[in-house]
Amino acid sequence: MLRRIVAAIIVIPLAILIIAFAVANRHPVTVSFDPFGGNPPVASLTLPLFALVIVVLIGGAVIGGFASWLGQGKWRGAARRFERDLAELRRKHAAREGGGDKPAARAGPPAERLRLRPPAR
Repeated sequence: MLRRIVAAIIVIPLAILIIAFAVANRHPVTVSFDPFGGNPPVASLTLPLFALVIVVLIGGAVIGGFASWLGQGKWRGAARRFERDLAELRRKHAAREGGGDKPAARAGPPAERLRLRPPAR
Protein backbone atom coordinates (compact mmCIF):
# COMPACT_ATOMS: atom_id res chain seq x y z
CA MET A 1 0.00 0.00 0.00
CA LEU A 2 2.83 2.37 0.88
CA ARG A 3 4.53 1.55 -2.42
CA ARG A 4 1.41 2.63 -4.33
CA ILE A 5 1.23 5.90 -2.42
CA VAL A 6 4.89 6.68 -3.07
CA ALA A 7 4.48 5.76 -6.74
CA ALA A 8 1.44 8.04 -7.00
CA ILE A 9 3.35 10.89 -5.32
CA ILE A 10 6.10 10.53 -7.92
CA VAL A 11 4.12 9.56 -11.04
CA ILE A 12 1.28 12.10 -10.85
CA PRO A 13 3.51 15.23 -10.72
CA LEU A 14 5.78 13.72 -13.38
CA ALA A 15 2.79 13.11 -15.65
CA ILE A 16 1.59 16.70 -15.09
CA LEU A 17 5.07 18.01 -16.03
CA ILE A 18 5.20 15.88 -19.18
CA ILE A 19 1.72 17.00 -20.26
CA ALA A 20 2.60 20.66 -19.60
CA PHE A 21 5.83 20.27 -21.59
CA ALA A 22 3.94 18.66 -24.47
CA VAL A 23 1.32 21.43 -24.57
CA ALA A 24 3.94 24.20 -24.40
CA ASN A 25 6.19 22.65 -27.08
CA ARG A 26 3.78 21.37 -29.71
CA HIS A 27 5.23 23.50 -32.52
CA PRO A 28 6.89 21.52 -35.31
CA VAL A 29 10.66 21.41 -35.62
CA THR A 30 12.74 20.00 -38.45
CA VAL A 31 15.49 17.56 -37.55
CA SER A 32 18.02 17.13 -40.34
CA PHE A 33 20.14 14.02 -40.77
CA ASP A 34 21.99 15.49 -43.75
CA PRO A 35 25.62 16.20 -42.74
CA PHE A 36 26.30 18.18 -45.93
CA GLY A 37 23.42 20.64 -45.39
CA GLY A 38 21.66 20.49 -48.73
CA ASN A 39 18.77 22.84 -49.38
CA PRO A 40 16.29 21.24 -48.71
CA PRO A 41 17.94 18.56 -46.55
CA VAL A 42 17.94 15.10 -48.10
CA ALA A 43 17.17 13.30 -44.85
CA SER A 44 14.99 15.33 -42.53
CA LEU A 45 12.06 14.80 -40.23
CA THR A 46 9.47 17.34 -39.08
CA LEU A 47 7.70 16.61 -35.82
CA PRO A 48 6.60 18.41 -32.64
CA LEU A 49 9.42 19.26 -30.23
CA PHE A 50 7.87 17.33 -27.34
CA ALA A 51 7.71 14.18 -29.49
CA LEU A 52 11.38 14.56 -30.39
CA VAL A 53 12.38 14.96 -26.73
CA ILE A 54 10.28 11.98 -25.62
CA VAL A 55 11.65 9.77 -28.42
CA VAL A 56 15.23 10.74 -27.50
CA LEU A 57 14.58 9.96 -23.79
CA ILE A 58 13.06 6.57 -24.60
CA GLY A 59 15.93 5.79 -26.98
CA GLY A 60 18.46 6.70 -24.30
CA ALA A 61 16.75 4.44 -21.77
CA VAL A 62 16.74 1.54 -24.25
CA ILE A 63 20.40 2.03 -25.19
CA GLY A 64 21.38 2.34 -21.51
CA GLY A 65 19.50 -0.83 -20.61
CA PHE A 66 21.14 -2.72 -23.46
CA ALA A 67 24.60 -1.49 -22.42
CA SER A 68 23.92 -2.55 -18.84
CA TRP A 69 22.74 -5.98 -20.02
CA LEU A 70 25.93 -6.40 -22.08
CA GLY A 71 28.08 -5.32 -19.13
CA GLN A 72 26.54 -7.95 -16.86
CA GLY A 73 27.12 -10.79 -19.33
CA LYS A 74 30.14 -12.20 -17.50
CA TRP A 75 28.12 -12.46 -14.27
CA ARG A 76 25.29 -14.30 -16.01
CA GLY A 77 27.84 -16.67 -17.56
CA ALA A 78 29.49 -17.26 -14.19
CA ALA A 79 26.11 -18.00 -12.59
CA ARG A 80 25.30 -20.56 -15.32
CA ARG A 81 28.73 -22.18 -14.91
CA PHE A 82 28.37 -22.37 -11.11
CA GLU A 83 24.90 -23.87 -11.41
CA ARG A 84 26.24 -26.55 -13.80
CA ASP A 85 29.07 -27.28 -11.34
CA LEU A 86 26.58 -27.48 -8.48
CA ALA A 87 24.38 -29.93 -10.41
CA GLU A 88 27.45 -32.06 -11.16
CA LEU A 89 28.50 -32.07 -7.49
CA ARG A 90 24.97 -33.02 -6.41
CA ARG A 91 24.97 -35.87 -8.92
CA LYS A 92 28.34 -37.10 -7.60
CA HIS A 93 27.14 -36.78 -4.02
CA ALA A 94 24.00 -38.78 -4.79
CA ALA A 95 26.14 -41.49 -6.43
CA ARG A 96 28.35 -41.75 -3.33
CA GLU A 97 25.36 -41.93 -1.04
CA GLY A 98 24.25 -45.06 -2.86
CA GLY A 99 21.63 -43.56 -5.10
CA GLY A 100 23.39 -44.80 -8.21
CA ASP A 101 22.80 -42.68 -11.30
CA LYS A 102 19.45 -41.46 -10.01
CA PRO A 103 19.40 -38.06 -8.36
CA ALA A 104 18.56 -38.14 -4.68
CA ALA A 105 14.89 -37.62 -3.98
CA ARG A 106 14.37 -34.62 -1.77
CA ALA A 107 11.68 -34.07 0.76
CA GLY A 108 10.69 -30.44 0.86
CA PRO A 109 11.18 -27.41 -1.36
CA PRO A 110 13.79 -27.34 -4.14
CA ALA A 111 17.25 -26.02 -3.38
CA GLU A 112 17.73 -22.29 -3.31
CA ARG A 113 19.25 -20.76 -6.43
CA LEU A 114 22.94 -19.92 -6.17
CA ARG A 115 23.53 -16.19 -5.67
CA LEU A 116 26.80 -14.48 -6.50
CA ARG A 117 28.16 -11.38 -4.83
CA PRO A 118 29.98 -8.82 -6.94
CA PRO A 119 33.74 -8.79 -6.51
CA ALA A 120 35.30 -6.46 -3.97
CA ARG A 121 36.94 -3.42 -5.53
